[in-house]
Amino acid sequence: MAKAAPKSTLHIVDTPHAAIISDYRVAYVSRQASLVGRREVMSGKAKFGIFGDGKEVAQIAMAKAFEKGDWRAGYYRDQTFMMAIGELTVKQFFAQLYADTDLEHEPASGGRQMNSHFSTRYIREDGSWTNQAKSYNSSSDLSPTAAQMAKLVGLGYASKIYRQNKLLDGNELFSNKGNEVAFGTIGNASAAEGIFWESLNACGVLQVPVAISVWDDGYGISVPNKYQMTKESVSEIIKGYQYEKGKGGVDIYVVKGWDYPALVEAYARGIERVRKEHIPALFHIIDLTQPQGHSTSGSHERYKSAERMAFEETEDCLRKMKEWMIETGVSTEKNLEAIEAESLAEVERQKDEAWREYLQPLEDDRKKLVAVFEGMKGDLQKQDVIDTAINSLKRAPTLMRRVVAASARQTLMKLRDEPKKARKALVEFIDEYQKVNQSRYSKWFMSETDRSALNVKPVKSIYSDKPEMIPGNEVIQRCFDHLMGTDPRLFIIGEDVGVLGDVNQNFKGLQEKYGEIRITDTGIREATILGQGIGAAIRGLRPVVDIQYLDYLLYCFQLLSDDLATLHYRSAGGQIAPVIVRTKGHRLEGIWHSGSPMGMIINGIRGMHVCVPRNMVQAVGFYNTLFASDEPALVIEVLNGYRVKEAVPTNLKDFKLELGVPEVLIEGSDITVVTYGACVRVAEDAAKFLKQFDINVELVDVQTLLPFDRYNIIGASVEKTNAVLFFDEDVPGGCAAYMMQKVLEEQNVYEYLDAAPRTLTAKPHRSAYASDGDYWSKPSAEDLVEIIYEMMRERNPGKYPPIR
Repeated sequence: MAKAAPKSTLHIVDTPHAAIISDYRVAYVSRQASLVGRREVMSGKAKFGIFGDGKEVAQIAMAKAFEKGDWRAGYYRDQTFMMAIGELTVKQFFAQLYADTDLEHEPASGGRQMNSHFSTRYIREDGSWTNQAKSYNSSSDLSPTAAQMAKLVGLGYASKIYRQNKLLDGNELFSNKGNEVAFGTIGNASAAEGIFWESLNACGVLQVPVAISVWDDGYGISVPNKYQMTKESVSEIIKGYQYEKGKGGVDIYVVKGWDYPALVEAYARGIERVRKEHIPALFHIIDLTQPQGHSTSGSHERYKSAERMAFEETEDCLRKMKEWMIETGVSTEKNLEAIEAESLAEVERQKDEAWREYLQPLEDDRKKLVAVFEGMKGDLQKQDVIDTAINSLKRAPTLMRRVVAASARQTLMKLRDEPKKARKALVEFIDEYQKVNQSRYSKWFMSETDRSALNVKPVKSIYSDKPEMIPGNEVIQRCFDHLMGTDPRLFIIGEDVGVLGDVNQNFKGLQEKYGEIRITDTGIREATILGQGIGAAIRGLRPVVDIQYLDYLLYCFQLLSDDLATLHYRSAGGQIAPVIVRTKGHRLEGIWHSGSPMGMIINGIRGMHVCVPRNMVQAVGFYNTLFASDEPALVIEVLNGYRVKEAVPTNLKDFKLELGVPEVLIEGSDITVVTYGACVRVAEDAAKFLKQFDINVELVDVQTLLPFDRYNIIGASVEKTNAVLFFDEDVPGGCAAYMMQKVLEEQNVYEYLDAAPRTLTAKPHRSAYASDGDYWSKPSAEDLVEIIYEMMRERNPGKYPPIR
């Protein structure tokens, strides 16, 4: 049964009066920040606002149970909680509202996230990690509804690993023997999302120290609970999840969101059990209100009844807490009113400071450009252009950096006929301003420290005169046997990876050797398998997330794209999660296992490395590189290559491949063929066949798609052959088109071509399961031979007569 709050709340909890009054002060400050924040948006000083008003008292109670070392994975209603644990000031709150890009003012995201998206910084500027065990920690928020739930599983799972893996004892930078709790927060409407249920189930199965708080204010924007949730109550419908000894499950607590004593007691009692026994808990906080509605985008009066609006006023948590404090003698009305007046004045003061600090550098930029304009006047014929620009810049109704940049650039265009010397200062201003702001808004897309995978020094593979030949799956097994033996932080999770050793026997015998906590079978739940990895990686572990097949990547793709790939960027370099996602794909039979949606993948997960090795030895080279770095990556192994025997380097454990460096596998003079993964073998067969027609193919394996050819190796090949074909098994316009753009546009090889560049791809549909289905759906060696022959015939029709 759900554990209800105490029946009587008309008593003082075992907390000194001063502490209760302090709690009220923090809650009231947070409320005023919400009210003033909305006003700032409506006045035009901020673009958008979304706030945590109505949730203050419950968040105060939750914060009282939050200890150093604990973690939060929440959403954009949690400002009171962040203020209560001391990780958000009012000034920082408004700096984020104004999208201040100065990390000194807005450390959560440097203006990259909208307001109320919180995080703490655990990566220093040099790439080293702070001491998480002695900090209050918050993972970086993201906006997609319920997306925070997946990594919450991993944040709690890390505590389980730190407690059970004795090899990690003494790792005091990240954990105190696994005693940390992962706190998750979510709105009642978002709890209808599938990822919430997958995460709740995963927590119940894994028995990890996770505490989920559902803030229930009765609505999801304008849609009431009756359309959101069966029985209009998440706690009602999860009663089957209730914890039972020996069977697992989740503790359930239901508490009214205005009942301060009951909330404090429930969180204190519940979190103590979560922390000690690693039994997850769900706190359903009901009867909450939302005084300002969902956000500044609309008014809740439009969809709430008069009765509900009256409820919003009478049952407001701050009003109820104040009444309780007066009735029980905790404080007097006069004293509380004085606190309220002081709090409002403090909010206004910090808001004004935040605005001045945000505006000052923009004013400085405007003054600097005006000074440049003024200094140009004496050397120009078109002084009226400068006067107009100055006046327009000074009268700009909204001062933004784009206003300054546009003024400078447009003015330069209008002065294009003036002497170059006269325009020099303006050109220099524009160049510097563009450089500074590109960094301001693009920096930290990937790691820029010594720990970047791009800074790992490559180690060439070494082969004996008679190298050992073993199947590809054994190559992978040897790799991870070594990695797990040398790094106790490394663990592998996924479907069938443990007892079975992976469906392709890539991990055969590893669970027996290293134990179930290091290589662990999971249920069929790709999104939270990835979430386990993200949360654990945030806490200093090195997870390998095994997604059984490439097409299953779609089940967790939203989290790959919106959370993992953007984490380092959206936290302005403050957070990173070095998860290695391993999957297998490309050429197999049938509609569901034959897809190769590489264009979708690489364009959806910018911010991660994407490795596409042609064989398992190359895959090992990438794994060795990636585990020597602190960045997330996706490695796609060739599914039909596990039984193919490969020559094994003598230094398999040590050799490393540099990312973004294609390899020329066959040197040729007539045409460059650019491909990757399973298509490499097809291209090799085609190249051999074409030799009988005196056509010499230069075959290039790109090896990694992100990054792509950092040193213009492909461009140099095209300069030599004067023709290029991009070949893969993605859909038309997919990854082959991406490769073409990277080479033709960025490497500027168009001037070297004496034949039109071409792509050869799969058909737009999936492959039929019939034995020959893939032959007419995926490009074959014959397709490749014919298209190359036709390209050669276009260049020299006399030498290459028509085939038909």
